[in-house]
Amino acid sequence: MTLDIFAQSPDTTLVNGMRNITLENVDVAPAIVDTKSWLLLNQDIQIELDGAVHNLYNSKHDQAEKQFRSLRRRYPQHPMPYFLMGLSTWWKIMPSNVTNTIYDKTFFAYMDTAITKGERLYDIDNKNYEACFFLAAAYGFDARLHAERHDLRKATVSSKRALDYLDKSKEANGLSPEFLLGQGLFNYYAAWISDEHPWLRPILLLFPRGNRQLGLQQIKNVAANGMYTGPEAKFFLMKILGSEQENNSAGALQVARQLATTYPDNGYFERYYAMLCFNNGEHRKCEQVSLDILDKLNRGMPGYEGFSGRYATYYLGWLNQNKYKNAAKAKDYFQRCVVFSEATGQTGVGYYVHANYNLAKIADEENNVGAARRYYQVVLEKAERKSDIYYEAKDYLKTRKQMKASSSQQGPIYTTDYKAKKASAKTRLSSLDVKSSQ
Repeated sequence: MTLDIFAQSPDTTLVNGMRNITLENVDVAPAIVDTKSWLLLNQDIQIELDGAVHNLYNSKHDQAEKQFRSLRRRYPQHPMPYFLMGLSTWWKIMPSNVTNTIYDKTFFAYMDTAITKGERLYDIDNKNYEACFFLAAAYGFDARLHAERHDLRKATVSSKRALDYLDKSKEANGLSPEFLLGQGLFNYYAAWISDEHPWLRPILLLFPRGNRQLGLQQIKNVAANGMYTGPEAKFFLMKILGSEQENNSAGALQVARQLATTYPDNGYFERYYAMLCFNNGEHRKCEQVSLDILDKLNRGMPGYEGFSGRYATYYLGWLNQNKYKNAAKAKDYFQRCVVFSEATGQTGVGYYVHANYNLAKIADEENNVGAARRYYQVVLEKAERKSDIYYEAKDYLKTRKQMKASSSQQGPIYTTDYKAKKASAKTRLSSLDVKSSQ
């Protein structure tokens, strides 16, 4: 469950009248607690919902929600079915890199209801750690989407409430690995987020300090042992290992392969798997996965849209350009990548710029000066100002302008200095892939 902006905090004291929280690993079961009514630990419910959770992460939302609604009919006052319906809605938003807003109202409604039901249970019994778990989870997801929508005030308020309930549920850590994910995510991300996002430092003063290594250990624990939270933990583990902070692309690939194999119709998992195959040099697998993505996109499968098409067409373009030396097919795929990028509004640094760059190179090799200039102009406008491709585009456009290109010009124009010093397009793009997928 996505609790990436807060964590469980086991020790609370007052310092100068303010709440001070220290994070540590609490993994002990409470001595006396009544768990008979807890659905989270009910083995019959776990068996019943195992298939539903699989359907949720495999983008079979109708099937998953049918089972969640059945649970709601039997337990209308419990937060669990409402939270699971909200989680299913969240994974309808995820394939668009959380840019799709049509599900926002439904998502917030489910999470609000889960919060209302959870607070009622907690008011009846303040030792109901299951209620605390769902309150922390629901507030955490609420905070995450508000943050994605740039509503920092609401995100901060929800994050603080989530953290409070995580703190209250600390004693239940030993009962189930499900309770550890929030703490693990906060421990990991809080340790470096202030350096990565200095504008958040004033807000982060309200939260406890993290422990990166402990957080990673806790996330791995949940990924290996969690039933409900296991897939979400693997999702974060994949992203964390593939990030610049951990720089463990091989480890991320292993987790991505597991996710893509277990949930083969999840467009987000499959395109991330394709990206990691590409970055790790597994070209044959990357090609296979990319073709599968385009096939599912053409069939209109849920979760397969322009965002996934942008990934797949770039990889297939690169492979045809560099491995198969098929300029015609490479050009077709790169042009489709440009279309997907423009259709989804993803025209910043990354696939869009590099697709235009490669199209410019192909056009230059074909001595199509007009097309090469158009593509290089996009590179000049969009690429990072200190990048090699920016200077190469600038040099090409300047040289062609000076030459007043004519039909008698023979052969492609290459600037020798740039050709000698630039890294391959694949190497340059690999770090951008990870950033664009966060």
